[in-house]
Amino acid sequence: MTLQKNLLNNTIQLTPHQHILFLNSAADPFVSTAAQHITTGAITLAEDNIASLRQAQQQASPSHNLRHIPFHEYVSKEPPATIDIAIINLLYQPAKTWTLYGLQVAAYALKPGGQLYVVGAKDRGILSIAKHMQEIFGNVETLLISKGHRVVSSRKIDHTPNDSTAEKILSQNRTHFPQILSRANPSLSTEDNPNNSQDEIFLSQNRTHFPQILSHAANAPAGSSLLDTLYGPSVFAQGKLDEGTRLLIEALQVQPADEALDIGCGAGYLGLHIARQANRGHVTMVDASLATVALAQRNITESGLPNIDVLPSDGAQAVLSQRFDLVVTNPPFHQGGIQTTEIAERFIREAARVLRPQGRFYLVANRFLKYEPTLKAHFNNITEVGGNTRFKVLLALRV
Repeated sequence: MTLQKNLLNNTIQLTPHQHILFLNSAADPFVSTAAQHITTGAITLAEDNIASLRQAQQQASPSHNLRHIPFHEYVSKEPPATIDIAIINLLYQPAKTWTLYGLQVAAYALKPGGQLYVVGAKDRGILSIAKHMQEIFGNVETLLISKGHRVVSSRKIDHTPNDSTAEKILSQNRTHFPQILSRANPSLSTEDNPNNSQDEIFLSQNRTHFPQILSHAANAPAGSSLLDTLYGPSVFAQGKLDEGTRLLIEALQVQPADEALDIGCGAGYLGLHIARQANRGHVTMVDASLATVALAQRNITESGLPNIDVLPSDGAQAVLSQRFDLVVTNPPFHQGGIQTTEIAERFIREAARVLRPQGRFYLVANRFLKYEPTLKAHFNNITEVGGNTRFKVLLALRV
């Protein structure tokens, strides 16, 4: 991480009045560097992960010019063309779709002449992302290469690509901005959206950066959503629930009156299953990703279940004062592209804190991940109650 911080330090020249945008990259140490230099301008953290956000806020303290907006809400809540410098670190993007969306947000947010900097390693796809930057911005430059890492940059300029370029971007990156689609849709009047005229002018002047949005504006499906873009369609509805969660559901024993907690809930399919079984109880779901929480909330609303809610939380931090009969988790084991057991081990410790006596804790994990020592340090009667050759479902009792 020090290497990437140094790469940005060596390539980005900051002045006190600038407006800087970090796109889902609040964990980058360069945030603290920017906070020291930006005194009369502003730093916006368009961040999805609340743990990364909290870390950045602590490291940048006592900076008073640091502000936050959820990554997936930037275009819907912020005006265009206000940013001098946008920064994306590939290390912190959950998937390529998030990076591609970040490029589009940068194109929306940057002033004419504003600069986008992307830092990342070759094995994280920096060369592929540079090609997308060329297509979106019409230019890209490699500023620095060191130990497999690169800093690449594009400048926002005003020109319109030819139709074939726009169609190519459309086919490769079907990112949707539902709020822009609604504004660009000619069926909406100025009365429907008071800002329609101003936004139409902006969009018409910036067709370079939104070809895929504008070309399909009139035909966008009514339910088109950024959440669908980032996560894809509902895997649960398609019968393609991920294997680990499916095995956990098969092994899970739910009592009708259970008060349950799902740590790291994702889209909420496991929690929804429990809520249907615990019809006299209640389910609380938590996740550190704000976009994930929004997606889970949408799924709760669509389910119509009254006994389930979802909260943004770093692990179980938001509910440590509550007590539960049942805790479940399908924890991630990668952080910043690096395999780790620390996340799951923290979930285990927090589950032990919030469970009532005789409470049950279910965890599903790949077989090669050795969580049993941590489980034995905090629980009794650790047993394997499900799984297959790739996954194991473990049940731990709090006696």
